[in-house]
Amino acid sequence: MFRLLLTFSLLACAPLSALQAMTPHLPPHAPDLQRYVQEQAAARVTAGSARIEVTVGQLDPRLQLAPCARIEPFLPAASRLWGRGHVGMRCMEGATWSVQLPVTVRIHGPALVATRPLATNTPLAADDFTMVEVEWTRESQGVVTEAAQLDNRVLTRPIATGQPVPLLALRAPQVIAAGDPVKVQGEGRGFAVSADAIALNGAQDGQLVRVRTDAGRILTGTARAGRRVEITF
Repeated sequence: MFRLLLTFSLLACAPLSALQAMTPHLPPHAPDLQRYVQEQAAARVTAGSARIEVTVGQLDPRLQLAPCARIEPFLPAASRLWGRGHVGMRCMEGATWSVQLPVTVRIHGPALVATRPLATNTPLAADDFTMVEVEWTRESQGVVTEAAQLDNRVLTRPIATGQPVPLLALRAPQVIAAGDPVKVQGEGRGFAVSADAIALNGAQDGQLVRVRTDAGRILTGTARAGRRVEITF
């Protein structure tokens, strides 16, 4: 299991004077937004080690803000601090305005990348990967950072040599495919029955699957390994 202490780079941080030089339309007394966003992003990274880079955009130069003695940063609702997003500034003393600035958060860290081409539906093993630093935020849900995330998973799309595995490209393997002969095992109060049937759709372990029995009856049950379907009456 891959576990390292979380670290984050302050290379993208700058003192307030430098930040205002890069973003000239920030109001006086503006907080150090780059440092704020970096600290917030670092608090949300829970696995592995990370190097975080933050770029803060500019306010609309046409914006006229009333003088403010105290400004506090905030994160808009549902802000993920993952790739492109926004950070807010709110006047807490002297005025009532609130504005948002665009930010880009790039998180770099160790991840598993393929050492050979991997086809769709390939069962995955740690030997197929090596650990290198990549940008996690290139994928909307991140990438595989530890071998345990590959357990009992197959690919939903091909992965080229040297490419990290997006978490969205993983799924549990099917235990039943459409057209498979299956054994239906039904239980009710005080009785149990079994019957042969044909699966009408594919399913992973624990998912619902529809089957047609030899008598032509359509039933819905829970797919299990070994081409079994469990039904509770």
